[in-house]
Amino acid sequence: MQPLVLSRDPSILDDLARLAAGAGVQPDVRGDPVSALAAWSSAPLVLVGDDLLPELVAISPPRQAGVVVVCRAPGAATFRLALEVGASSVAELPSAEGHLAALFADVEEAPARGLVLGVIGGAGGAGASTLACALGQVAGLTGPALVLDTDPLGSGLDKLLGLDEVPGVRWDDLAASAGRLGSRSLREAVPRRDGVGVLTWAPGPAALPSLSIVRDVLAAGRRGHNLVVLDLARPAGAVSAELMARCDVVLVVTPSSISGVVSTMRVLSPLTDSSHLRLAPRRGAVSASELAATTGVRVGLEVPHQRGLAEAVDLGLGPLRGRRSPLRRAVSEFLAEVA
Repeated sequence: MQPLVLSRDPSILDDLARLAAGAGVQPDVRGDPVSALAAWSSAPLVLVGDDLLPELVAISPPRQAGVVVVCRAPGAATFRLALEVGASSVAELPSAEGHLAALFADVEEAPARGLVLGVIGGAGGAGASTLACALGQVAGLTGPALVLDTDPLGSGLDKLLGLDEVPGVRWDDLAASAGRLGSRSLREAVPRRDGVGVLTWAPGPAALPSLSIVRDVLAAGRRGHNLVVLDLARPAGAVSAELMARCDVVLVVTPSSISGVVSTMRVLSPLTDSSHLRLAPRRGAVSASELAATTGVRVGLEVPHQRGLAEAVDLGLGPLRGRRSPLRRAVSEFLAEVA
């Protein structure tokens, strides 16, 4: 679908044409608001020059989410009229060129909303990071996938995936950046191989960036990937709690032992909404059905024993070394179900 541009101002049209060309998209340019009504509601992005704002307000177009007003020097009337047409923001040229370029770049992405899966350990050492990477690896075979490391105390998911020596941005880089994050720019910037990218920290002391940056990354990841996997920290703080709430499904990796069940119950107890939670028990002494009955959370997948896991990680292959491994089959079946 084409972005829609409404303006008769040559300078605005020239700038938007240049930004659109840089993003590889061809906008539908209209100088008459009435003629644009047919494409208004279906356009993934609508950029309105402030020169046509009064005419647009006069015809009262239906509200739609992706409307941005573009101008040179906004005044009080610009913001008032922007509110009347339901614009989400006012972009002032030339300072907003980066923001507008990212908006154009996002139009190129698939319109589908990517699935977001969270993975959290029900106990320390349960293998949540390994499962998160396995989910990313399997999903990456059929479309772009992204694994987000949100546990600064972990060993680094880039190491688990064999991407620690691959150049690309880390959380540290994004924390120092400014402006809206485009989905395509994020997908192309992170270390990536075989369809799966990872966002983690550079070696050294680590801390999660501000919540606003994490939200932007998650939103850009969802727009530009079929699957986003969050490796969630435990114990869950305010950031992890919000990230869990933004997930479509959260897998709680549970050791099949009495101590593992007790620890998992402590992780689950503060959560008021368990509708999107699924257990991912490791096969062991306590059966999956017993775990589900005890916790009140149904099982999403059982995590089988993975032979040669440490060797596969040491070789830089990630947790899934063979195409017929039990873990790959379990993850593939789960992703097929939730998709």
